[in-house]
Amino acid sequence: MTAQELYREVERLEKKLDGAGIDTRLELQPTVSQMVQRMRVQGVPIPSRLLRLDAALCEDAIEASFDNLPV
Repeated sequence: MTAQELYREVERLEKKLDGAGIDTRLELQPTVSQMVQRMRVQGVPIPSRLLRLDAALCEDAIEASFDNLPV
């Protein structure tokens, strides 16, 4: 993918996540993390908003994994 294609994909993901519920956020978290990794590998500058989004989604995924643990 070219840098422009990567940025368009990022915008598409951001639109899907805007106002999305937790299920959608958890579903798209791996895709966002993969996008960040792909940009790193290709040497494409990663927008700070994407890094913040990835961190927030990873945090959501970690918290969700603890929701199912017995107390």
